[in-house]
Amino acid sequence: MLKKINVLILCIILATSLFAGCGAKEKDQADTEKKPTSNVSENDNTKKEEKEIKLKVAVWDNSATSVGVDLAAKFTEKYPNIKVDYIDVSSSEYTNKLSIMLNGGAALDVFYIKDADTSLSLYKKGQLYDMTSYAKESNIDLSKYNGLAENFQFNGGLYGMPFRTDYYVLYYNKDIFDAANEPYPTNDMTWDEYAEIAARITAGEGANKKYGVLTHTWSDCVQNWAIQDGKNTKIADDYTFMKPYYDRVLKMQNDDKSALDYATLRTSNIHYSGPFLNGQVGMMPMGSWFMSMIINKKSAGETDINWGVATLPHDASIEAGYTVGATTPVAMNANSKNKDAAWKFIEFVTNEGAANYLASQGMVPSILTDEALSTIASAEGMPEGVAEALAVKNIVLDRPITENVLEVSKIMGEEHGLIMFGEISVEEGLNNMKKRVAEIKK
Repeated sequence: MLKKINVLILCIILATSLFAGCGAKEKDQADTEKKPTSNVSENDNTKKEEKEIKLKVAVWDNSATSVGVDLAAKFTEKYPNIKVDYIDVSSSEYTNKLSIMLNGGAALDVFYIKDADTSLSLYKKGQLYDMTSYAKESNIDLSKYNGLAENFQFNGGLYGMPFRTDYYVLYYNKDIFDAANEPYPTNDMTWDEYAEIAARITAGEGANKKYGVLTHTWSDCVQNWAIQDGKNTKIADDYTFMKPYYDRVLKMQNDDKSALDYATLRTSNIHYSGPFLNGQVGMMPMGSWFMSMIINKKSAGETDINWGVATLPHDASIEAGYTVGATTPVAMNANSKNKDAAWKFIEFVTNEGAANYLASQGMVPSILTDEALSTIASAEGMPEGVAEALAVKNIVLDRPITENVLEVSKIMGEEHGLIMFGEISVEEGLNNMKKRVAEIKK
């Protein structure tokens, strides 16, 4: 009997141990199923890293303003997997260092072009990527860039997108116009009317004389008006098309005495801002960048100029709204490993949204939306009518995107000085330009 009891107890112990072992095994298996292995975790992290893109973007003086940082943040907000890594270079060294980076095969995806006229050289080196297919896929209407985008189309391809711009407008002194009982300049004034008005508002003698106009010493401030229609450029086979513009300027200076003397301005190294801010001149064609300078000077109490802005005057043969200026294009590196992401960035910083943001920062964007113009006009210190004056229809580049532009610009400046000093006639100067440029082009 006792033997039977012992056998029964042993069976109970064995059974208990067996069930306990099974339970532990099932628990271990369940825990294993719930917890991922270390190999699965590493694979997930690898996939995550593959989705993140660090876009290398070359720019100059990025730290001087918050514009670059703000645009990068807005871009990453839209595309969270793409981070913008700026390569910031000082403006004085940028063009040279960009060339070194591109020639050396640096891991660069996008770059801004500081001197737009170097675009052709970059294209010929094969360093720019043709963005035509991307632009078509994104339904980009290039006409909204007011003629700027066409300058970066080579052999049917699109190699740059305009980011921001500056162009010439007409600044005027309201007090001088009021004193002469003359209506303010309109946004549809011809260059002949400009000269006539300059003569009418000129008054006084000596140090107290109020001149009708200031023609700054840059050759651009005569030659640019001759290429305003977009039919001619500064790299030409013949320069007689510039003669009417030189004749007009010299008449104002030498006959009408309505313009400050070129020799005085040049030999005294007078900056264009001085005579205008001091209330000495009634009108002055100058770049849109001058607006912020006037506002800052007034804010600092350094001038009390009562100023206005009108669209640049035009030749009678073309419609109002044509002007001359420069632009900053942004391009894609032909060797970029992240072309899809690069295009997203380029499209983002050159679209209407970015244009409106640039306007809020006091910059003139390449797309002149109504909102952007309204934003610029509403800036503190801006005079009435700025939005209408800035609403141009076409912007011609003052320095064409072509070969030998730097050498030609030097020649144009030298002959311009001789003409304006009166050392040679207009005909002689223009003929010298023709011969010297022909030699360069050879």
